[in-house]
Amino acid sequence: MIRKEDCTLLPGMTDYKCFGCGPMNPSGLKMEFYTYGSSIFSWVTVPDHLSGWENLVHGGVLSTILDEIMARAMMYSLKSLGLTKSMTVDFIKPVRVGKEIMVEGRILEVKEGEEAIAEGIIYDEKGNVCSRSTGTYTLFSPHAIKRKGVSSDKVMEWFERFIQVK
Repeated sequence: MIRKEDCTLLPGMTDYKCFGCGPMNPSGLKMEFYTYGSSIFSWVTVPDHLSGWENLVHGGVLSTILDEIMARAMMYSLKSLGLTKSMTVDFIKPVRVGKEIMVEGRILEVKEGEEAIAEGIIYDEKGNVCSRSTGTYTLFSPHAIKRKGVSSDKVMEWFERFIQVK
């Protein structure tokens, strides 16, 4: 299994309120992202207020974690921004709240430069696959995102720093 110490931490945004990755969202997951080889990784411990059944992580939260890791893989690997077009999730094993999970994302395919297919996998602390997803992302250049008014200049500046990490 990959260890966090062997990976390179990717820059995050310090004042972002995204539920998945924003450090300023008090209810959020505060995911951080690391790169190793052709994959992006994150280590997450889901708090008990995000449970479904008594001590199991809610499936919607697991889906969010998978979407975040696949989107980050797309941004870093393809140096592009994008929006989720569709995703499927297979819930293989229950994930318990309060236990650290490792999440991996990678690009599987790029379709004519307009769409990317990514895979996300959640592993438990023993390395067992708990959930697996495939997502299709519509790709946009930073210029197109800026032109459409989807994101601020501050986010675009962060993205430029993010994609420069080796």
